[in-house]
Amino acid sequence: MSAPLLETTWTDPVTGVRGYLVLDTLVRGLASGGLRIREGCTLEEVRGLARGMTRKEALVYDPADRYLPLGGGKGGIDLDPADPRAVDVLRRFLAAVLPVVRSQWNTGEDFGLRQETIDEVAAGLGLASTVEAVFATLEDAPAARSRLTRAFAVDVDGVSLGDLVGGYGVARTGVVHLERTGVPAAGATAVVQGFGSIGGAAARYLARAGVSVVAVADRAGLVRNDDGLDVEALLAARDPLGVVDRSALRPSDTSAPNDGWLDVSCDLLVPAAMSYVISADDVPRIRARAVVEGANMPTLPDAEALLHAAGIPVLPDFLANVMTNAWWWWTVFGDVEPTAESSFAKIDAVVRRLVTTVSDDAAARGCTLREAALDLAHRNAAAVQAAVGVTGGGTPAEEAALVRA
Repeated sequence: MSAPLLETTWTDPVTGVRGYLVLDTLVRGLASGGLRIREGCTLEEVRGLARGMTRKEALVYDPADRYLPLGGGKGGIDLDPADPRAVDVLRRFLAAVLPVVRSQWNTGEDFGLRQETIDEVAAGLGLASTVEAVFATLEDAPAARSRLTRAFAVDVDGVSLGDLVGGYGVARTGVVHLERTGVPAAGATAVVQGFGSIGGAAARYLARAGVSVVAVADRAGLVRNDDGLDVEALLAARDPLGVVDRSALRPSDTSAPNDGWLDVSCDLLVPAAMSYVISADDVPRIRARAVVEGANMPTLPDAEALLHAAGIPVLPDFLANVMTNAWWWWTVFGDVEPTAESSFAKIDAVVRRLVTTVSDDAAARGCTLREAALDLAHRNAAAVQAAVGVTGGGTPAEEAALVRA
C-alpha cells in the first residue's frame, strides 16, 4: 500500500504504553476519524483504520450536501480500556498530539472509548471539542456547535442519538440488502457479535424491522434463542461495556462461549465489535447468507475472498458502518436537523442509495461489493479533488486507488 501522509508512534513516559496516530489523507487540510483504546492495538491496525476513513469520507459525498468530505485519520492506544490507568494515558496521548488535533485531526469515540470521556479529557487540555479543526473553517461556528450539542442531547428510548446512528445505519444496510436479494425482513434472522453502541443499536433496529435476532455475542459469551431474543430486554440489562447481565435472560435463552457466534445459521451475520475476527479458517463455520460489517476491518482479505467464492457477500465496513462519521458532519454542516426524525430519514436515504449503487455495479461487473464500493469512493474522491484538492495517502491502484493531488 502507498504510505499515509503522517504516522506517529508515541510511547507513554509513565507506563510505556504505545499510542498511534495516522493521517491517511487531508482534504482542505483536515482529516476525520476516531480514537480507540484496545489492548493489542498496533500501528498497522491504525493505518488500516485511517485508510478506511478516507474511503468512508469519499463514499458518502453528495454534491447537494453542505458537508464536503474530509480526509481520513485514526488514533489508537494499546491498552485495555478497563485498565485504571486508561484515562491518564489518554490524557497524556492527546496532550502529545494536541497540535494535530487543533489544526488537522477531528476525532471522537471509537472502540473502548466513550465520547463523554474524550470530551472531558479534551476540555482539560483547553479544547472546546475534539473537532475544533473543522469549526475553525466554518462561517457560523456557534450555530454548528449548537446543532451538535442539541443532537447529542436527543434521547431515543433511553439512548443518546449519537450512540444509535451508527448501528441504525448497519441495520438499514442489512435490511436493504435483504430486500434486494428477495428475503423479507419479517422472518429473516441475524446474529450480532458485539453489543455496545454499534452492535446494540444494530440489533435493536434489525428487530424493529422484523428481523429475528437469534444470537448476540458479548465479552461474557454467546446468548442464543433460535426463536428470537428479546433485544430490548437485553439492551436494558447491559452494562457500559455492552455485557448483558445473565440474570435477565429468559428460561428459553441459552448461553455458550462467545466464539460460537460464527456457527449459528442466519441470514445476516453482523460482526460489530473487534477487527480481524473472521479469518480464512473461520469461513467453513459460517452459515449466513451475508456478512454486514458493523465493526472496522472485521473480515480478513483471504476470508472475504473465500466467502465471495462461496456466494456469501460481504457488505464492507466503510459502506455498512459509515453513518456515525457521516452523521456528525451532516449535523455540523446543517444537512440534518438535530432530531432523530431528520437524522434517521437522511440515513435511510443515503443507505438505500449507496447499497443500490454498489450492488448494481457489483452485479453488472461480477465483482465483490467491496470492489464496487471502492470504485464509487474513487469516483467521489475525484469529484472532491476537482473542487478542493486532496493531499497525501490514498489506496493502491489495484484497489481502485483514491485520487491524490
